[in-house]
Amino acid sequence: MWLRFFGLPLALLAGSVAGAVLILGLLVVLAYPNLPELGALTAYQPKVPLRIYSAEGTLIGEFGEERRAVVSISEVPSQLKNAIIAAEDERFYQHPGIDYIGVLRAAYANLVAGGRRQGASTITMQVARNFFLSSEKTLTRKLYEALLAFKIEHSLSKEQILELYVNQIYLGQRSYGFGAASQMYFGKALDQLNLGEIAMLAGLPKAPSLYNPIANP
Repeated sequence: MWLRFFGLPLALLAGSVAGAVLILGLLVVLAYPNLPELGALTAYQPKVPLRIYSAEGTLIGEFGEERRAVVSISEVPSQLKNAIIAAEDERFYQHPGIDYIGVLRAAYANLVAGGRRQGASTITMQVARNFFLSSEKTLTRKLYEALLAFKIEHSLSKEQILELYVNQIYLGQRSYGFGAASQMYFGKALDQLNLGEIAMLAGLPKAPSLYNPIANP
């Protein structure tokens, strides 16, 4: 009797899960061939503003919609790399583009909080979104973001992915990338930052307009 009482709901649940997995698998098979090529990543050429220098080499003017100072990953201090990963994606070097542990942790935190409070986007997923996708919050966009993250991880090394993130992320005041933000907020190259400045920059991606020291000194 108890077996019949619990058996039917369990069978329905198992059938629902299997159906959802089948539908998701079908969507993946259909969507993956339509993912964009990664040329924008492998041949990264961001917009660079026009800069005017004096005869002594002093910057006297900068013109353009975006502030940029492109850096290689070897120019990023290890303290800043560690701070970025700690703030944005602590399992960056372990996951394949999607952090399943992070997804479960965020889901639990959101359930306890009674609503959406915590995200689970990895650095790789943010690279996919910043280069190829809009910021709309739809299931279709999230699916493409996840698939693109897998594709990026399959095609690029972790250091290449981190370099793209470091140079493309928006950090407030028209500054894209940590090199530009360092110059904008502190007038320094990345290797001249102190620990306090590193901590401030590493926290900017979550809310660049709220946390940057010009908008909120």
